[in-house]
Amino acid sequence: MKYTKTFRDSILRKVLPPENRSVSSVSKEMGVAVVTINSWLAKLKNGTLSLEEDGGAGCRNANEKLNLLLEYQKVTAENEGEWLRQNGLHSEHLTLFKQELSEIVANKSDEKDKKIKELEKRLKETEKELLLQIGLSEEVRFN
Repeated sequence: MKYTKTFRDSILRKVLPPENRSVSSVSKEMGVAVVTINSWLAKLKNGTLSLEEDGGAGCRNANEKLNLLLEYQKVTAENEGEWLRQNGLHSEHLTLFKQELSEIVANKSDEKDKKIKELEKRLKETEKELLLQIGLSEEVRFN
């Protein structure tokens, strides 16, 4: 099974200081094989793997957050806790993800509206300049 970097990092943080939990207890809790966790620890030790600075839910990009929200919609109530643990999340994160994505969409819409108005203004100015250059009166308009 392929795990996300965030999920992997959340597991590694549980077995590394300051938590220092046993690999076997984290393995049972998170449903990841002991061999897999030990492999990650070995790679971390030899430098072929590194932990992300934050490692928390906040370090995910908007696309990952959207995918998680969509995936969460399919999770049944009895599997909710397990799904959250597997993805290194708390239920509050989902609410924050929804708010962040709503803000992103609203900001993009505002930016587009502003850009359209700016382009319409430039178009009118350009039309006016063209009319003056060809010597036509401003009463003649481009359609």
